[in-house]
Amino acid sequence: MDRLSIVLTLMTGAVLTGSLTVAAFSLGYYGWPAVIFAAVVGFIASWPVAYLISRWIKRSDPAWTDRKPQQSRIVPDPDAPEV
Repeated sequence: MDRLSIVLTLMTGAVLTGSLTVAAFSLGYYGWPAVIFAAVVGFIASWPVAYLISRWIKRSDPAWTDRKPQQSRIVPDPDAPEV
């Protein structure tokens, strides 16, 4: 998981849960079991959907580089510029 997918999890969970609740109400299921079912499915599906959206955003972003970070050293490189 990356940081973008963690942020997207909150939004996708709300959208999925709300959409499933509206779909259940429009199909005529007015009751707590339909709302609880929509909430559980939205909660479970929010993590993988957020991860897929995060991958899609990063794949279509031309400024994103998928490079690996350099290994951190205990002693900094003496030839590196000072910050």
